[in-house]
Amino acid sequence: MFKIVIQEEILKLLNLKSLATIIALAALALILAVVSKKTKYNTKTLAYGAVAVASAFLLSYIKLFELPTGGTITIASMLPIFVFAYVFGPGAGILVGLVYGMLQLVQGAYVVHWAQMLLDYPIAFAVLGLAGLFKGNIYLGAAVGGAARLICHFLSGVIFFSEFAPEGQSVWVYSLAYNSSYMLPDTLICIGFLLIPSFRAAIDRIRREAAA
Repeated sequence: MFKIVIQEEILKLLNLKSLATIIALAALALILAVVSKKTKYNTKTLAYGAVAVASAFLLSYIKLFELPTGGTITIASMLPIFVFAYVFGPGAGILVGLVYGMLQLVQGAYVVHWAQMLLDYPIAFAVLGLAGLFKGNIYLGAAVGGAARLICHFLSGVIFFSEFAPEGQSVWVYSLAYNSSYMLPDTLICIGFLLIPSFRAAIDRIRREAAA
């Protein structure tokens, strides 16, 4: 009876990982399809995109707090991606986020499965570009982008890191609590910078220059 229960749990886990693989591949394909169809590239977009990725990457090294099994609170490392997406739209924002996510792999990735790698890095950072969907409200855009990344990490935690959940605690609750503990502060720091009048004025100036 005990062996049967173990086998059932293993099969359940394998099914979850298979489902995660399919979801990760589908999400990546959707991201690439959206980017390829809706994004128009020019020198100005590429230049601002390069600056956004470089800025985000540098800010990611300024860590206020780092969790033992992945996840950090930084000095607004997502903010350059949010601003770029707000200025140039979600298609370009998703692409820049995707590039930034690939750089995060180089910076020091925690990988246990290739589908988990896609969820926690390329896809999780690509969805930051969804901030560009809210052209009239950069605060809402940043909140949605941060929430979308949180969902990616949350799903990854449920599927691939269930063994870290304390005994007797639901893995769903554990993953949500763990990933929220760094994603919420990280997102709020970004929104805090956006609330600074001089910073917001600079963003509006960049937006006007990009549209010229």
